[in-house]
Amino acid sequence: MNSIVEFPWQQAAIIIHSQLIIKSFQRWLGRSLLDVDGSPVDIAKALFEAPFVLAAHGIEADPIFNYGNRKALEQWQMSWEEFTRTPSRKSAEAVEQTERNRLLAETTTQGFSYFSGVRITSTGQRFRIEDGIVWNLLDEENQYCGQAAVYSKCQFI
Repeated sequence: MNSIVEFPWQQAAIIIHSQLIIKSFQRWLGRSLLDVDGSPVDIAKALFEAPFVLAAHGIEADPIFNYGNRKALEQWQMSWEEFTRTPSRKSAEAVEQTERNRLLAETTTQGFSYFSGVRITSTGQRFRIEDGIVWNLLDEENQYCGQAAVYSKCQFI
């Protein structure tokens, strides 16, 4: 297997994106997403291997996932390549889209939001997330560049 695919955290763009995810979380919530020290590569690896689900999407008209750690890839039952080509709206069934859209709009305005809700894997399995957090991603110039979500409590239903 190609190491860039197997270990996406080694890609320069993902190392930078990992820093952006962590710094944006710290900015909005005033606490660390992950307690880790070391080089940017060490931090990117730790984030990818973290014990929680973490996903992020960009700012496209129909936002595409641009990051999923190992737990996210396992949760949605996708490879890195599949996940990073998937519109984030596909993580929720049609009946859940209104609430998901409201949550993302609220987050855009407030910077972050707490959430619970039902999502769906690539194979159609439904699961309920509890105590999730979604937050805006801001670059070094404080320009909006997407949103990320994290959770560790979920149950298949």
